[in-house]
Formats: sequence, C-alpha cells, structure tokens
Amino acid sequence: MPSLLMGALLVAWVPVWAAAGDASRSGPALGKPMSDASAEVSPAYIAADGRGLPDGSGDVDLGRELFAQHCQACHGAGGAGATADALSGAEEPLDSPWAEKTIGSYWPYAPKLFDFVQRSKPMNAPGSFSSEQVYALTAYLLYSNGIVEVGTRLDRATLSHIKMPNRDGFVRCYPEPEPGDPAWDHCFP
Repeated sequence: MPSLLMGALLVAWVPVWAAAGDASRSGPALGKPMSDASAEVSPAYIAADGRGLPDGSGDVDLGRELFAQHCQACHGAGGAGATADALSGAEEPLDSPWAEKTIGSYWPYAPKLFDFVQRSKPMNAPGSFSSEQVYALTAYLLYSNGIVEVGTRLDRATLSHIKMPNRDGFVRCYPEPEPGDPAWDHCFP
C-alpha cells in the first residue's frame, strides 16, 4: 500500500509542461524568458575595481533622503536593521562567534555595493533607480558605516578609489592579477 501511495504522489508531481508534452523544457518553469528589450536595458556588470560604473554622481544628503523614502521601512533608521538586515552599525567583528555582517564590516569593494543597489533595489521595483540615485544611496550607506564623510559626492572615479575596511578579509588569488586582467573578475567578484 505505501508503494502505491508513493507512485500516486510521483504521478501527481509531474510538471505541467511535461504533461503537456513540451519536451524542450527541462526545469521547474520558474520565471519567464528575458525579452530582447529587457536585455538591452539591463545594467552592465560592474567589476570590483569599478570598471563598468556609469556616468553620474550622487551625494550623502540625497542618499539620506532616498534611504528614508525607499529603504528605512525595512532596514531601519540609519540602516541599523528592522525587518530586513542591518546595513550599518556592526559591533561584533567577523572573527566573533556573533559576527555582524554589515556593509562596513563585510563588503570588500565599494563598486560592488553600487552594483547590488543598482540591480536589486528598491525591492518593489528593482533596477528603477537612476545612476545618480544609486550613487547617492551608495554614498549614504558608506557614510552610515563611517567610511566617507557627510559632504561626500561619489562618481565613477571616487567610488573606485574607496578602500573598504574588510578588503583584505577575503581569500585572494595567487598570483594576484592586475586590474584589467580578465582573471581579476574571478578573483575579486
């Protein structure tokens, strides 16, 4: 009897596309294919050394306003955490059993923060912020982690030169490639 029940469950699980006879699909059928138009507006890849950063700039003050409007409800005042993870204010270092992974304590490269915000925020409309808004939010997040000063304006050049506190906290490739070498992106994703 148990094997009969198991067989019935397996038959009931057959994906809809398999039951419809579409043998060209081989996955769980999640999402939908990206259109050519979507692929054209998808943000470019931004490397750890800043290659791929767009034109534009943004400052801490605008970033503070944008954060209050779009991010604070989940990430809390100043990024200290609420229903979503804390983005700043880590008190426990990474070598602690209670390590707190925030932007200032964990992220090794500032351009990758820009890349993440550009691709995935705001949560209800990912990718809808302009480059200026992303630079401003990045500036505010770095400010809230004590990495930049209150009057800071970030752009492609300034963001690329910020040395994050945990930059040396990750395993590095040996021999280390030079920026611009294609291996750089594999060693410093």
